[in-house]
Amino acid sequence: MMGIQLGRWGRSLALRLPMALVEKYGLKEGDEIDNAVFEEMLQKQREDRRKQAIENIRKMRIELPPDYKFDREEANAR
Repeated sequence: MMGIQLGRWGRSLALRLPMALVEKYGLKEGDEIDNAVFEEMLQKQREDRRKQAIENIRKMRIELPPDYKFDREEANAR
């Protein structure tokens, strides 16, 4: 996964794009990226991360025996 780094540029913040991404989309210095497109990309990235996290949690799930019953009192007994 390519990382886009956020850094300071004077009193502003700027995104530092990996060269592979710049070449892939033919970007050059001074090009403008539409905010809506950028926000959509960020939203998709968040959704993808969320889906991946849920999938990872599902992979950790273990199968419990059909007769298993959780007893809170027993679990918290001292």
